[in-house]
Amino acid sequence: MNSQTEKRLIDGPVGAIECAIDQPAAERSLRGVAVICHPNPTQGGTMDNKVVQTLARAFLQLGYRTARFNFRGIGRSQGGWDEGRGEVDDALAVIAAHREASLPLALAGFSFGGYVASRANQALPEDLRPERLALVGPAASRFDMAPVPADTLVVHGEVDDVVPLSAVLDWARPQALPVTVVPGVGHFFHGQLPLLRDIVVRGWH
Repeated sequence: MNSQTEKRLIDGPVGAIECAIDQPAAERSLRGVAVICHPNPTQGGTMDNKVVQTLARAFLQLGYRTARFNFRGIGRSQGGWDEGRGEVDDALAVIAAHREASLPLALAGFSFGGYVASRANQALPEDLRPERLALVGPAASRFDMAPVPADTLVVHGEVDDVVPLSAVLDWARPQALPVTVVPGVGHFFHGQLPLLRDIVVRGWH
């Protein structure tokens, strides 16, 4: 993402997990740690996806240290695709490795990564759960999303052709969960990544 990005390997459930760590501007006091989950690995999703990087930029702007990572079988992460089950375990391993007792944890995800974030949040003991979640284009039509806390920030494109807006609304409705809909925007927020960053920053404060 920038020349200061630190790449490191951590131990995961099936071998090494490749992580990319970015620090907020030095003049800011560290507000927390944000772990960000990437889209579906079987469709080319990696931690370098532009929406994932946009989420990281938003959290850096908010004063968080950010940790992106590659799911098993992607980049230098070992193992192979596990249909979403093992990928949740990967996210939990990254959270455990980067969590700091004195700092709040934020958890974010794009598309399949939104599904993983919802499941990882559900799997954590209540006292270790994130302060808040940010989900962009969560894959509600393709995976069994877990319910999420009422203050979760959900952003979806109106004309998403990968995950229909109707599927996200169907998932959100029983939870009375608000969804921020960006008019005229598709799944990957082409041409609207700065707007997406601003929505996350404004919605998080």
